[in-house]
Amino acid sequence: MLAPYAARVEDSRRRRHPEPPHPYRNAFQRDRDRIIHARAFRRLENKTQVFTRRYSDHFRTRLTHTMEVAQISRTIAAALDLNVDLTEALALVHDIGHPPFGHAGERALDAAMHRHGEYFDHNLQALRIVEDFELRYAEFRGLNLTFEVREGIIKHSHHYTATEHPELAEYLLDLQPPLEAQLIDLTDEIAYTTADLDDGYEAKLLKLADVRKNVRAFERFYVAMEAKYPDAPDKLKFNEALKRMLNGFVTDLIDNTRSRILQSGVKSLEDVRRYPERLVAFSPAIQKERREAKAYLYRTLYESKPLQPEKLKAEKIVTETFDYFVAHPEALPHSYQEKVAHEKLVRVVCDYIAGMTDHYVQEVWKKLVTV
Repeated sequence: MLAPYAARVEDSRRRRHPEPPHPYRNAFQRDRDRIIHARAFRRLENKTQVFTRRYSDHFRTRLTHTMEVAQISRTIAAALDLNVDLTEALALVHDIGHPPFGHAGERALDAAMHRHGEYFDHNLQALRIVEDFELRYAEFRGLNLTFEVREGIIKHSHHYTATEHPELAEYLLDLQPPLEAQLIDLTDEIAYTTADLDDGYEAKLLKLADVRKNVRAFERFYVAMEAKYPDAPDKLKFNEALKRMLNGFVTDLIDNTRSRILQSGVKSLEDVRRYPERLVAFSPAIQKERREAKAYLYRTLYESKPLQPEKLKAEKIVTETFDYFVAHPEALPHSYQEKVAHEKLVRVVCDYIAGMTDHYVQEVWKKLVTV
């Protein structure tokens, strides 16, 4: 039972290359499965989220983060009577365009491209991956995903204009994305905010007293857990508070979005697309707490001194590897050398490095740059 404003698979704008229907999977389910079986999806297992494996192999990777986003997204989509299959596909693909070494690698790659008048954008990179780089089918390049999944890749977290990106004009850039795509940006925020608090505490970079003092959304639940489990170890009280914080964010997003949908009067997907703003949103109070938690993580974890040496090394590896291939295109794999005939060399190099895992880019750097 889908809400009248949910995306319906039978109303899909279809695939770029027509395919016969599958006997027992709908088009969005097939998209989900194609994403899971993609090489780029598997590589997320060896791409940094926040912590490299120098700290521990227990911490989130880009892949486990993606799985957590998918789980949260499915729950919220079901509660709102949205299309769970489309939501899950979008959650699973949302980070597929990220390069090695997390945000440090992304900054370095973007900076390297800017020196050549270009840029790196992980959403646009994700579209390139599913449209062209994945080679699994004899009839077409890419994964041949439905329009709705490709649109969600582009629009779930960013507004592009046809003036700046005419190549994206087909994706209805002047309209809002479906609610299923709108969800992903905020479920991503919920997932990494709570997960990074967890991993940061586990890594002993975040102190319990400091988290309690600076993250009100956490402290509110910790006080209750301390009263309920006075003899439990701090770590278990931390866990109990954190999962309730996550649940609180999810519940608020469901309740506030449901209220906004009702107040907006939207009755169809077309109404959602033409509404002047996104309808999926936290309440003002929870949005303030979420921003507070995010600011705390930036201040005490993402920009912390203990993580800086690894970030600087990551940026050095990505930058020097990029510069090496630009200076020595003959060192690129043959398939990438062929692309230079019809694409800019720097874009081809960027594509190659963006697809690497943390381990592989280090191996390439050691082999080619540090000799």
